[in-house]
Amino acid sequence: MKRLFMSALALTLVLSGCGNGETTPAETEENTDTLRVGMECNYTPFNWTDVEANEYNVPVAAGGYCDGYDVQIAKLIAEELGMELEVVKMEWDSLIPSIKSGTIDLIIAGMTDTEERRQEIDFTDAYYQSEMTMIVRKDGAYADATSLEDFRGATIQGQLATLYDTVIDDIPEVNHAQALDSYPLLITSLMSGAVDGVTAETPVGEAWVAAYPDDLTLVTFEEGQGFNIDLSDTAVSIGLAKDSELTETVQAALDTISQEEREQLMKDAASRQPSEQ
Repeated sequence: MKRLFMSALALTLVLSGCGNGETTPAETEENTDTLRVGMECNYTPFNWTDVEANEYNVPVAAGGYCDGYDVQIAKLIAEELGMELEVVKMEWDSLIPSIKSGTIDLIIAGMTDTEERRQEIDFTDAYYQSEMTMIVRKDGAYADATSLEDFRGATIQGQLATLYDTVIDDIPEVNHAQALDSYPLLITSLMSGAVDGVTAETPVGEAWVAAYPDDLTLVTFEEGQGFNIDLSDTAVSIGLAKDSELTETVQAALDTISQEEREQLMKDAASRQPSEQ
């Protein structure tokens, strides 16, 4: 049932244009019923790229298909709003600029709501909560690590412009490797021996270990021996334009998805993620 008002939503999409005289996609009448959601399509199990269509994935604006936990959340929200979903694949660093320019309507990309990001965009409540972990080589020197102290002097790498890069400095005497744009690049760096570990949230770490079970493993930190972060730092939320009137309607749509359904969606996404990233 479409329980949200489309007239207000369509008006909001029109008013959220750039205001620079250019016509944005949201300003054309033919596109007011399309919800454009930005994500990397390169961050399993939250989102990934498929070559062929199936019952789970959706077309990507530039071609191909995208699936994953984020896609399933986006599908449910679009359905609740009575809109057609269009996934826009882009680099991580382009997500916030794109929401600010009106190129996309939402960011659903495993993004954490931080104070710094809130200066530029708005967020819904969290739609998934995870923990921080470390991916290491199964045959490496850190496979049996149980604390950050065990990584003293190690070379550790994280994803550019994310919490998973900044927390690396919690490790004593760490060699903080230059951050990379995506997890495929990070995993290549790890498996080549260029770095000793890669930081990640648990679902992402589990996805990569499942893809390379003979090569990778996850570190299990003993209580109080892991990264010094609040659980809210590993929650992910939906990003919207600053002061957008869409926030209330999107939050209402998100609230219709129960915690049990969210957990099942993640389990299902993890079970069908591609074996090769």
